[in-house]
Amino acid sequence: MKQKLFKAVLWFILTVALCATCIVPFAAAQGDVTVEPIDFKNPDFIRGMDISSVIALEKSGVVFRDESGKTEDVFKLLADNGVNTIRVRVWNDPSTTDGRGYGGGNNDVDTAALIGKRAARYGMKLLVDFHYSDFWADPGKQKAPKVWSGMSVDEKCTALYDYTAASLNTIRDAGANIGMVQIGNETTMGIAGENSWENMAKLYNAGSQAVRDFSRDTLVVIHYTNPENSYIKTLADFLHDYNVDYDVFATSYYPCWHGSLSNLTEVLNYPAEKYGKYAMVAETSYPYTLSDSDGHPNTISEWNNNSGENMLWQFTPQGQADEVRAVMNAVNEVDGGKGLGMFYWEGAWISVGDVTGLSGDAYTKRLEQNKLLWERDGSGWAASACAEYDPDDAGKWYGGSAVDNQAFFLPDGSALSSLHVFRDVLGEDSYRIGDADGSGSIDIIDVTCIQRKCANITTNVTDDILLHGDVDGNGLSLIDATILQRYLVGVSLPYPIGVWTQGE
Repeated sequence: MKQKLFKAVLWFILTVALCATCIVPFAAAQGDVTVEPIDFKNPDFIRGMDISSVIALEKSGVVFRDESGKTEDVFKLLADNGVNTIRVRVWNDPSTTDGRGYGGGNNDVDTAALIGKRAARYGMKLLVDFHYSDFWADPGKQKAPKVWSGMSVDEKCTALYDYTAASLNTIRDAGANIGMVQIGNETTMGIAGENSWENMAKLYNAGSQAVRDFSRDTLVVIHYTNPENSYIKTLADFLHDYNVDYDVFATSYYPCWHGSLSNLTEVLNYPAEKYGKYAMVAETSYPYTLSDSDGHPNTISEWNNNSGENMLWQFTPQGQADEVRAVMNAVNEVDGGKGLGMFYWEGAWISVGDVTGLSGDAYTKRLEQNKLLWERDGSGWAASACAEYDPDDAGKWYGGSAVDNQAFFLPDGSALSSLHVFRDVLGEDSYRIGDADGSGSIDIIDVTCIQRKCANITTNVTDDILLHGDVDGNGLSLIDATILQRYLVGVSLPYPIGVWTQGE
């Protein structure tokens, strides 16, 4: 996410503070959402979500709920609704020497490990997004970590390799199932303080080698942005010409900034057709409302970024689902099944305190409470402590969530109906891995059905449904029943239990 865009909406901070009554109340956001299924060319198409801020949000008291209002683990809610991969950003040291967090989720390695473990609990893989910075890295800033200051590029390569290797081992040892690793975040103009192609290639390859040494089954991702600019194809050529070892060419895609969907497909086709790489969208999002709910201005609002020829959908849960489906389809149209998937950016970054409908002293009091939480827990996009590292940007414009109106949850944490898009896009024949009785949920009945089948005891479940209980991919057996039993008591396992997949 381009944090520099917060400057463009600074004026709105003053507007909100002075005129809180102008905030438009949230519309009734629940209701049916319809989704046209996609026939995915790649059976392992990623329906992913970045929820890097979630630990900080929970520390600030945020509670997530299903559509009925029942409190639930957000990771379970995502898996239940079809998300199959979680993305998490990692900063080297997002804190001051006296331990004050920079904010933005305070996403260090330990936080990533905890998120990875919880994702694996519900069968979801992890994309580890290394920024190789102590705070936000994007096209406008690629600042090296504090401890790398003054290093030569060769010294940075060694440090980057060592840091990547150690971090991946820490995250895996916590119980995460790491499927992909990003070597940098939106590195269009540089990485870790280096901006020459030769030095960038050296750093990419240092990170890639660390991933290869960690696991040959883990995909290496290079992430750029601005697909509306033809320069992004030049970057694919650069990676080839400088012999960068990677698997996935990724771009961010936000429709208010990044061009048409047809152009997106064309851009992703280029590295897929010419160099045989997988292609994906690493970030996208879209508002379900233009209203703000935490007192911090949003990147898309009634005053900012809400129009344009590529803002094709209504600002409703249906419109939000339509955007997600459209981006998935644009990636799916990449030739040869090379379209790998899509990640929604920070789909759970909601308010730590809802200011909707408040005015005057009540509004001011709630906003001050929110500011204390953003500072204490890092649950806003930046805390004031980050000025030590990034004085010219985040250190000036720090505050809360800029995407609370683009989340899949209402300000009270209740899931929106648009969250179903990650499941419904698979069609009516989709099923959950481990759901041996076809009920749509994973429970002890599935274990019993598998045990009865293996003992040749008659069940009321057809063989084709029972086969959905084959979680280890080795045919239905009592081993699958044991794996499910372990899953049901909270053991994280390297199997996609509970993940929705497209039926045949």
